Amino acid sequence: MPSIDMTEAKTLLLCGVGGQGTILASDLLSRTIQAAGLDVKMSEIHGMSQRGGAVTTVVRFGNEVHSMVCDEGSADYILSFETTEALRNIPFLKVGGTLLVNDESMKPQPVLTGKAKMPEKVQERLVAYGAKLVPASKLAREAGSPKSANVVLLGALAASLPFSVESWEEIIASKVPPKTIEANIRAFHLGLDCVKS
Repeated sequence: MPSIDMTEAKTLLLCGVGGQGTILASDLLSRTIQAAGLDVKMSEIHGMSQRGGAVTTVVRFGNEVHSMVCDEGSADYILSFETTEALRNIPFLKVGGTLLVNDESMKPQPVLTGKAKMPEKVQERLVAYGAKLVPASKLAREAGSPKSANVVLLGALAASLPFSVESWEEIIASKVPPKTIEANIRAFHLGLDCVKS
């Protein structure tokens, strides 16, 4: 795993829509950081966490974390569970920051009712911003747990963070339902391998 200077707090922005497991992913991430002995703070959830509503969380970590503010241009990492939410949150990404995006679009209610249209060429625009598109939903199905796309994305994120694979595995195993532990661990490794290849 890479080494990161922790003298300045790092900011991670996780975004998606309700029902995608954004909150669980933020919790797993925060617990992994805490297990490494670092200071970590997680914001309250913004937006509507019911299925279909936008969900955004901020996780900040380092030797010392004094605030939970994530201003525009200050996120070291954006982990997006859906392409449109990634595009909407791009202004928060720091120049040279890491942008990981689940290669999946979900139509919000206004689009489903015909009151709005989906943005055009979202994937191409994200790639232009330097995004790494991760087929998280496909990999989750391969792992045997279709609902674990969030854990696939954590695996992809783990490649950029200084925490051991063993620590991630322990935290995942302690928080997911017992019957799904093996599939979630597989999902994590598929995400990690996807980014490394």
